[in-house]
Amino acid sequence: MTGTMRAPRSRGALSGVLLVLFGLWGGLLPFVGPYFDFGFAPDATWVSTDARLQLSVAPAVATVLGGLILLAAANRALATFGAALAALAGVWFAVGHQVGALWDAGTVGEPLGTGQGVRIAESLSGFTGLGVVIVFYAALALGRFAVVGVREARRAEEETRPHVEEYERGPFVPGGPAPRTNTEAGSTQPIAVPSKGRYGREDDAPEPPPLPRRRDRAAAPEDGDERVAGSPPR
Repeated sequence: MTGTMRAPRSRGALSGVLLVLFGLWGGLLPFVGPYFDFGFAPDATWVSTDARLQLSVAPAVATVLGGLILLAAANRALATFGAALAALAGVWFAVGHQVGALWDAGTVGEPLGTGQGVRIAESLSGFTGLGVVIVFYAALALGRFAVVGVREARRAEEETRPHVEEYERGPFVPGGPAPRTNTEAGSTQPIAVPSKGRYGREDDAPEPPPLPRRRDRAAAPEDGDERVAGSPPR
C-alpha cells in the first residue's frame, strides 16, 4: 500500500504548470488589465477592493497553490489534495459572482471593452471560462494520480517482497525445523515435521484388539450335556 502511494513528479507537471499560469492570470487581470485596455472598471491599474480580493485574488491564490503542490508532490494523497484545491478554486472563479451576491460581496467591475465581443471575452477570460478551464485541468490531474501504472505496481511489489518473505519464514527458533526455500514460488517456508513425543520418538498408536478366532468345527459338549443324534462321539 505504501509503495503504490508513490507517484512520479512528472505525472502532474503539465497540469501543475498550467494551473499556476491560470491562477496568475486570474489574480492579476483586474489589476494590470487596464494597461492593455482589457480588464474591468475602473480604468485604473492596481485598484484593490473587497470584491476583487474575494472573487479574484482568493481563488487565484488557491489555484497557484494547488498547481505548486502538483509540481512538487511525489505522493498520491498530497497530489490529490492539490488538484482538489485547484478544482474548488476554479468553481469559485466560475460561480463566485452569483454566490457572492448572497452576502453583498459586490462586483469586480464592468468590462472595459466597447464592443460586445470584447466584453464577452473579458468576462470569460477573467471568470467563467477561466474557472471551467481550471476545473478541467485539475480533474485531469486527479484522474492521472488515481491510476496506478504497471511500472509503479511492479516497483511496489519488488519493494515489499523481502518483507513478505521474512514474514513467511517466521522467527528463527533454536533447535526448530530449518527453513525450506521454495524455488518455484520464490518464497521460504519451514519444512513440515511429523509430531513426536516428549523425547523425540514417534507416538505409538494403540494396536487394534485381536479378532476372535473362527472355529472350524463345533466345540465338544461338556460333561453332563445330553448327546444329540448325529453328533460325533466323545
